[in-house]
Amino acid sequence: MTAASTTRDRRVVIAMVILNSFTTPLTLSAANVALPTIAGYFSLSAAMLSWVPMAYLMAGAMFILIFGRLADQFGRMRLFLIGTVAMALSSAFTGMAVSSAMLIGGRFLQGVSAAMLYATHLAIVASAFPPNQRGRAIGIVISTVYVGLMAGPVLGGIVTDQFGWRANFFLHIPLSLVVLAVGLSRLFLADGAGRADWKGERMPFDFPGAALFCLAIMFLCLGASLLPSMASAALLLLFAASIVAYIRYANSVPSPIWDVRLFFSNAIFTRSCGASLIMYIATYSNIVLMSLYLQELKALSASEAGLMLMIQPAAMALLSPIAGRLSDWGEPRVIATAGMALSAVGLLMLSNLDAGSDLSIAAVALVLNGTGFGLFTSPNSNAILSSVQAKDYGAASATISTTRVLGQLGSMVLVALAMSLLIGERLIDADTLPQLERAIQLTFGLAAAICVPGIVLSMLRGRMHRADAQAEPEQT
Repeated sequence: MTAASTTRDRRVVIAMVILNSFTTPLTLSAANVALPTIAGYFSLSAAMLSWVPMAYLMAGAMFILIFGRLADQFGRMRLFLIGTVAMALSSAFTGMAVSSAMLIGGRFLQGVSAAMLYATHLAIVASAFPPNQRGRAIGIVISTVYVGLMAGPVLGGIVTDQFGWRANFFLHIPLSLVVLAVGLSRLFLADGAGRADWKGERMPFDFPGAALFCLAIMFLCLGASLLPSMASAALLLLFAASIVAYIRYANSVPSPIWDVRLFFSNAIFTRSCGASLIMYIATYSNIVLMSLYLQELKALSASEAGLMLMIQPAAMALLSPIAGRLSDWGEPRVIATAGMALSAVGLLMLSNLDAGSDLSIAAVALVLNGTGFGLFTSPNSNAILSSVQAKDYGAASATISTTRVLGQLGSMVLVALAMSLLIGERLIDADTLPQLERAIQLTFGLAAAICVPGIVLSMLRGRMHRADAQAEPEQT
């Protein structure tokens, strides 16, 4: 491969990944702004409403590892393009939902589709760029994710007010078609044989491990949704037993779907993934909770709430590429740890909000959260990918995505717990607004407390080695 063609391919790759990294979170955050409207349209209780985002996250957590393995075996770019098509189709299905069951089923299909993208996009970037440029490239991609998250609430609010909640699920489809056209024409059809379709080490597919892991995620979600019943306790015990069984199983086979042995042998990888898990548990539900707070407790319209909700992702988008570049030059753990500490302060401020609080307090808290998250994610992802060999980029990318989605799922579990305990099966209306206020405060308070062990874990992860700083990227 010539230097010119390598440069051209990198530009095409980063453009494709950027477009999908924008459109997927755009749909996600736009849907979150529409949650109060969706709840009213389908007469959803507080407990059922939590399933609208949770179904998406459950599917993502179940399938990211599966698609990470398939991408390594059959081609990361190939699966990326299949995911692009599936995301467009599943979004259209969700937007045409005529019942709450169809809506939640559509969200599950969206999560399966998004898992194909989450499991491949960072692996593609890591394969295309050398280590001394990787942090900057990752920072650009992650920044684009936050631009999508920033645009989603604004566009979602306007679209919901003007055209209804269904239109939110059609926003990204035109851009998905552009990604598909570029991918097919420039990377597959132009030179033949899909020469940029990077692959990892080919291993037999682990069907038992995949099934056991999916069961564990299902038990967790169902258990959380039924809190605080006895059935919930039984399901959560099954979740714990499934996780223990999976770890024992994974240590006994040569190529498990998720090789947990890497966690026991690579301290930087393990602690960086642990810090990521905690950060997402603490922060993901912000948009969901703030959407409910602003529209239900502060009586703002969806458009007005969307303008407020863009503050946090705007700070993320601004700082992610800067933090990614800094992590190429300096020590990622210091930057990432400082970011988590800032987010903890912002979450503590949010835990003290009530219906009478000034919106400026919420705005400052969202700035702190966005700044902290922007400082955390790029350096943390760079540390994870730089701690493994090139052949493991697919698995490492899938692990980054898995810890992220598991963290997001854990964040929604906190929301489901608070909603179930304080509101239960009642609708969110004027009679339950005091309970909603306490549920929001409780969730933010728990999130701030969770950050404390995350800060310690992040700081103690160890120094990132830079012996391969001038190495060339993996080629086919």
